[in-house]
Amino acid sequence: MAGRRQARAVAKCRYRLMAVDLDGTLLDASGEPHEKDLTALRDLKARGVVVTILTGRLFSGTRKAANAIGIDGPVGCADGSHVVHVKDERTLLHHGIRGKTATRLRAALMRHDLAAFLFSGDYIVHDRRGEEYLQYVRTWSTDIEHAESLTEHPLWDAAEGMTAVVALGRETNIGRAVADIHRDGEAGVQVATFPVRRGHDAWGMVARATGGTKATALEFIARQHGIPLSETVCVGDWLNDVPMLRGAGRSFAMGQAPPEVKAAATDVLEETSAKGGGVASAIARAFGL
Repeated sequence: MAGRRQARAVAKCRYRLMAVDLDGTLLDASGEPHEKDLTALRDLKARGVVVTILTGRLFSGTRKAANAIGIDGPVGCADGSHVVHVKDERTLLHHGIRGKTATRLRAALMRHDLAAFLFSGDYIVHDRRGEEYLQYVRTWSTDIEHAESLTEHPLWDAAEGMTAVVALGRETNIGRAVADIHRDGEAGVQVATFPVRRGHDAWGMVARATGGTKATALEFIARQHGIPLSETVCVGDWLNDVPMLRGAGRSFAMGQAPPEVKAAATDVLEETSAKGGGVASAIARAFGL
């Protein structure tokens, strides 16, 4: 009887798609999902709601969670720069850094002596200088390749472009590199900077081609299923989630999210990623379960 009542509740609900972030939302600090949240997502999918993932990770770092939920359709990776169909691992959408934009970015990294990682589709390339930072990128992909010289790697000239470029170094050098990238006007990339180690002068930047965000990926995936954005729900916890939180029909910020992330969402959860249950709570509130 309870199951039938829940099925009717979902049938009457205005929302037909649920999108979740991974790190800090579905996954804990060790990269493992909370069972309560997994169960809630599986149950929602079984009731006919489309479930997807929108994450900063590359697809190889997303596949495990997608399989655990039972997703076989499209998911958004690299903060919306790459949309992949889980079942056949086919690329559906890719915003790549290429041409003059790639040339400008490479010059800035070389000029300011930064270690870097090139993200392409589903793998990451680095050279000797990136080895000390490997722990910070391993969660994004499980496919990591060592190159003799990153600045000479053929990915810089690839026709499909790079999915993202991550650079790390001293805060002042990162700032100067970003200024160089944007010096001559439209850079063709969107750049975000972040501290790598608290209490240390180690900073990073991630560059992606303009045009791809978690919001554009959400819209693309919803369109694939014939669902308007007004009928979508999402859950996230960090600054890269702000576009989708603003774009979805209803959105939930995790309890540990910064104030500006909470301000972008329609709802704020009490639950945090440390204890879990945030995704399950969002499903209960949005879908009436």
